[in-house]
Amino acid sequence: MKKGKARLVTYTKTSLTTALLLALATTAAAQDATQTPPSSSNTKNLQAVIVTGTRAQNRTDSSSLSPIDVVPASALQSTGTSELSTALARLIPSLNFPRPAATDTTDSQRPVQLRGLSPDEVLVLVDGKRWHSSALINTDGTIGRGSAPVDLNTIPLSAIDHIEVLRDGASAQYGSDAIAGVINIILKHGADGGSVELDGGRYQRGGGNQWQGSANFGIPLSGDKGWLRISLDDGHQDPTNHGGVDVRYPQLGEKQVFGDPSVSQHNLFLNSQYDITKNVQFYAFGSYHERDAISDELYRNPYGYPSSVNSLLSAIYPEGYQPLLQAHSTDQALVAGVRGTTESGWRWDVSANYGGNRVSLDTIHSANYAYLHDFGYTPSSFFDGIVSAAQQVADVDIAKDFSPSWLPNPVTLAFGAEYQRDTYSISAGDPDSYYVGTSGVSGGAQGFSGYSPVNTGSWSRSDVAQYVSLETNLTDKLGTSISVRHEDYNDFGNTVSGALAARYDFTDRFALRASASTGFRAPSLAQEDYSQIGSLYLTPSSAGPGVTPGIYQTGLLPVSNPVAQLLGAQALKPEKSHNYTIGAVFNPIDPLTLTFDIYQIQIYNRIVLSSTLSGLNDPVVVDYLAANGISNVAYSSAQYFTNAVDTKTQGGDLVASYRSDFGNAGVLDSTLSYNYNRTQVTGVAPNPPQLQALGLELERVSYRDIRGLLANSTPRSKLIFNENYKIGHWVFNGNLTRYGSFTAYSNESYLLNQIFSPQWVLDVAGSYNLDNWTFTLGVDNATNSYPDKVIAANNNNGTIPYSEFSPDGFNGRYYYTKVIYHW
Repeated sequence: MKKGKARLVTYTKTSLTTALLLALATTAAAQDATQTPPSSSNTKNLQAVIVTGTRAQNRTDSSSLSPIDVVPASALQSTGTSELSTALARLIPSLNFPRPAATDTTDSQRPVQLRGLSPDEVLVLVDGKRWHSSALINTDGTIGRGSAPVDLNTIPLSAIDHIEVLRDGASAQYGSDAIAGVINIILKHGADGGSVELDGGRYQRGGGNQWQGSANFGIPLSGDKGWLRISLDDGHQDPTNHGGVDVRYPQLGEKQVFGDPSVSQHNLFLNSQYDITKNVQFYAFGSYHERDAISDELYRNPYGYPSSVNSLLSAIYPEGYQPLLQAHSTDQALVAGVRGTTESGWRWDVSANYGGNRVSLDTIHSANYAYLHDFGYTPSSFFDGIVSAAQQVADVDIAKDFSPSWLPNPVTLAFGAEYQRDTYSISAGDPDSYYVGTSGVSGGAQGFSGYSPVNTGSWSRSDVAQYVSLETNLTDKLGTSISVRHEDYNDFGNTVSGALAARYDFTDRFALRASASTGFRAPSLAQEDYSQIGSLYLTPSSAGPGVTPGIYQTGLLPVSNPVAQLLGAQALKPEKSHNYTIGAVFNPIDPLTLTFDIYQIQIYNRIVLSSTLSGLNDPVVVDYLAANGISNVAYSSAQYFTNAVDTKTQGGDLVASYRSDFGNAGVLDSTLSYNYNRTQVTGVAPNPPQLQALGLELERVSYRDIRGLLANSTPRSKLIFNENYKIGHWVFNGNLTRYGSFTAYSNESYLLNQIFSPQWVLDVAGSYNLDNWTFTLGVDNATNSYPDKVIAANNNNGTIPYSEFSPDGFNGRYYYTKVIYHW
């Protein structure tokens, strides 16, 4: 670790510790001993006013026109995890958060899926404002391949009041990315209340010890005119290891480390509000998040060293070595705005929003074979480069409730405009991280080769949007809404989205609701401009007949690259969608609420990462490129992003909640929730004509992607049964989840495909509330359930025993404890 980084981490930890002690000492003297701690029930509040998917002020989750989940902070706390994404995955069956391992940068910034769709097809808002995406793009063979989604785990649980998850397309309301739905994170507000918390836990086997300290408290500003809320988190997680012994070399023992990465992170989140006048407020919130993650790559055994550097490498790593990828991520955001209400009832909100993510990558405990061959030594640590992404957004939102004489209920008119600017950049690593040489020995840092100058650059784009929506109850039984949004991007042009929703309450206890909408997702700058181009040197013996020896490039080309365009790449278009939902809300008796919704989402021109196009060093291709001005750089293979796929997703959501009040014997809240979804690839773009003329075949989307990553490698079904029982000072929570079966597909042969059995996971916890203290003991995966092991043909000679697609990971039973002081 660099000295500057070490000083920053030390400073952050010291600051957090000081803040925790100050918060505890300051508030302890002013506590009312009669106050009771917040409930840990995760039952929905059926009268909660919602702000997602509507601009009316009186819409509740029980009267919503579209399906929406309201998840309170107490439910997030009851899950036993400090990760927001993991907590949501344990509460919402349509949301999945797999735990891949040995997949480069995907290990440290894992993506979230909603309704089985791509992670970047769900929009994330914080207090209604668009949140920024990660700088990392997933290019490995994992769920979410090709996406650069929002990293939800940069938002601390301690800052959250509740979360609204809209399970419906919402591009007409919010713009790009809202094809699968919207996750709106509502922050804690006001100067009152706070907490200090310390968590710790460990897995039964395989390592993974964890601890986290957090604090959340409010400070009044100028009496009762304003407030500032501060959230601080600091935590560390040791790596887990469930790797196996290489069956070819059992004498080496267990060398492959396979599991969760080592993670240290530090977080500061601020939220504030100040009354400028009686009807005008200034507000601002922002965050600073820092994370260091170290992921394990594949182990290099000493029997596989290249003969040309075997003796030199054996002197450095006599028992083999496992490269490590270190990702240092800094994430920051700031939203500031002014909102108010006029005397005539107009509500207005003007805001500016900045968010950015920067990831610096290092490969450590590694080697560069070409460098070692040419110079007689090799560095063991390599600086690989930096990827950065940022967005700037300016919003104007205006709304008013009108009461026309010809309608029985008010009409909410809302309209507004948005300007968004996105930037993306790649900076090169040190030369030794991508050095190739001319010996033909493998070049670049083993594990993760650094970005070379050919990968680097800075890119930007802008978008201007306008929207208008109307919402009303046409009768006391029929509620409706209509929305239209226009967007104009400077890289691909215009797009228009529309949405229509309705709900009819036949009685006070039964209603039907339905919606239809069009949507879109703009290609991310990472998909347009990211490149990871490496080099290799073909010697006369390895070049093959007719191929000139020399340095050839290979890898992922941006669509703007002239070579990529000559090979069929085209400027990316936005994905387009048609969303349809129909459902019912039934409240047969007061304690019981049932909702059931079925949906269909058709997506056209989905953006995917193509398969690798090989054979580019064939003389026919070399001559073709040279004839079109590409003669100074040779290529052996390439791939690029392409609008190659149409898909159809069909599914359903069922939620049933029941409250049993036993009087002095306590209260039991029961929730049963279920999701089923199935995605099919309905169309694949044909091979580019220029490749047909050259006799080359580009498999636009591989068999594994069509059948697996885009369809069946995510469980089709997920069932969650939750029980929350409160009696006196005690709260007991049990969460039983069933993950349906999934299939891992192989591009080599269908005989290597593997269907994985359904898996049941039970999480249990008990809490005792004593005055302002809460003490919790819990066990996640109490039955120590593991997914099926990978068949021998796919387990990397026994070293990788579990699938990276396992929806709950493969870490087994986890014990934890929490101590919370709240006021």
